[in-house]
Amino acid sequence: MDVIAELSGLIGADAVLTSKSDLDAVTEDWRGRYRGPALCLVRPANAEQVAAVVRCCARHGVPVLPQGGNTSLCGGAVPSESGPAPVILNLARMRAVRSIDPVNSTMEVEAGCVLATVQEAAAAAGRLYPVSLGAEGSCQIGGTIATNAGGTSVLRYGNTRDNVLGLEVVLADGTIWSGLYGLRKNNTGYDLKHLFIGSEGTLGIITAATLKLHPLPTRHAVAWIGMAGPADALVLLTRMQERCGARLSAFEMINRLQLDLVVEQVPGRRSPIETPADWHILIELSDNSEGDTLDAELQAILEDAFGDGLLTDAALAASDAQRHAMWEVRHSVSEANKKAGVGLTTDCAVPLSAVPTFIDAATTAVQALVPGLPAIVVAHLGDGNVHFIPFFTFGAWNAVADREALAAAIRHAVNDEAARLNGTFSAEHGVGRVQLGEMARYKPAAELALMRAVKQALDPQNLFNPGRLLPSG
Repeated sequence: MDVIAELSGLIGADAVLTSKSDLDAVTEDWRGRYRGPALCLVRPANAEQVAAVVRCCARHGVPVLPQGGNTSLCGGAVPSESGPAPVILNLARMRAVRSIDPVNSTMEVEAGCVLATVQEAAAAAGRLYPVSLGAEGSCQIGGTIATNAGGTSVLRYGNTRDNVLGLEVVLADGTIWSGLYGLRKNNTGYDLKHLFIGSEGTLGIITAATLKLHPLPTRHAVAWIGMAGPADALVLLTRMQERCGARLSAFEMINRLQLDLVVEQVPGRRSPIETPADWHILIELSDNSEGDTLDAELQAILEDAFGDGLLTDAALAASDAQRHAMWEVRHSVSEANKKAGVGLTTDCAVPLSAVPTFIDAATTAVQALVPGLPAIVVAHLGDGNVHFIPFFTFGAWNAVADREALAAAIRHAVNDEAARLNGTFSAEHGVGRVQLGEMARYKPAAELALMRAVKQALDPQNLFNPGRLLPSG
């Protein structure tokens, strides 16, 4: 019996899709840059069916590619052009919120839950699941865990890893490991969940998770600020942290080019401030205070900063509608960039104090390769994560003779500058296949050897998402 027929018998023919129309949507990434063939798409309904699929693929030696919402920026969620065609395993049918414990501040969800649904369910129970990113309306919670997603709230709440207490995972032999603990303290040996968080589906398939929740903020103060440069932004960030502490929830930075593209490309978006500025900062404070104390505090800090010459303009959101409008500008950057041209996205993180130096050095390095090439900058400045994005119009990109070689050279140039500053080339997007060369270039040999040993121990047939995360060697 061939693998498709066997899978159909195991989980039902309606859950095993092979038509071109069904596969087209899952074999190409959302930006249209990476694609490859797949044997079929399977949509299991529970962990037992996932385990049955894995055992079947293992018997036939067929690779398994776990896929969430297919929002990856590094080619990690779609098949490669070469090599054996995989079975794509999507957990969209597994989207139950199994339970919420407001007293323990935890919730148990299946991996196919869309991130926005998780956030809404937590809020309905008076709690906050804090991981927030532009793709939250389509990405699945299992994918965010598998890539250790970051986003705009890391400054206060940490990455996804910091907000996961337990996992349910299907292993390469079809065993279901149920580690759905809701504990803050559990010192009984290796903390196995951390093997799978950030593993990009190469070690096991996450089918459910116990998430850590937080008090739901009831008050917010948001401001959009124009500034001269990143150095001034760091001064303001330090002041905000000293005066606001944990109430500082977000401190995001974009440059003028990025704001211009959002306003040009996304209907309904406009600059929140009237005065043109080279750099823009979005700040949010949140807590459970009464009255307008947060707004008053934020306004006082900004007035002091304006008096010191740190700001060129500022707008404080006066309503929830204005607050959401400011965040919509920030969350529209990916849509705008996709429409406007080709951005070679990088995902570096450096020490906060090194951010201005990194941006200047990366600009110089890239323009040494392509004179005058502009760069978009989108930074989660509060945690040192800078998406430095050399940007081509479609016409300029199509005129490049060897686009793959130029893209690799540009990424190396940017990532080399981050490495010189004791930074990393991947802060939140993952490695996928695009960054495999960077793993070999920057990761110490001892780390790669340890990672390969873990992969060999958990997936000896190399069937889970092969060709991702770990360079061959």
